[in-house]
Amino acid sequence: MSSVVQAPYSADLTVIHVPVSDPRVRPLLRELGHEYSTRYGKDAHAEISRYPDKEFTPAHGGVLLLLLEHGEPVAGGAFRRYDETTAELKRIWTHSAHRRRGLARRVIAELEREASARGYRRIYLTTGPRQPEARGLYLATGYTPLFDTEADPETIGPLPFEKHIPVTTYTGKATDL
Repeated sequence: MSSVVQAPYSADLTVIHVPVSDPRVRPLLRELGHEYSTRYGKDAHAEISRYPDKEFTPAHGGVLLLLLEHGEPVAGGAFRRYDETTAELKRIWTHSAHRRRGLARRVIAELEREASARGYRRIYLTTGPRQPEARGLYLATGYTPLFDTEADPETIGPLPFEKHIPVTTYTGKATDL
């Protein structure tokens, strides 16, 4: 089952919440797997399967969402429960044919809104040391680095970030597809 939420920031995009098993998630997983393997080697595919799919469901404190444009997935991301007050962002993705349009920022904003509506007060995430675009995205969207930004990223390993968010009440309308 998935739900549709019209994003307040774009009439051209539709935000849907889906399970990992939804076929529209396949491009996200495929491209992330390729990206990780290209940057970190063949064993990087394990990162995508590190967490059970159920951790990205509302029943377990998570969500996976896609941004659709004309019915096709162009970006997406997820969060899982890190602890009682913290959501952990995972699987932030923009389709390779749709980069440089600000879609990742929109995904981040939507995930933050969802996390806030679900009572989380903090967001935590890590990105790999060979992903300068992701590092830049998180810095540009107000995340605090929990590492020495002057150090060589390769000497740190996964780069942790956090952001404190206000708890809000979600007022959007969702309908089942």
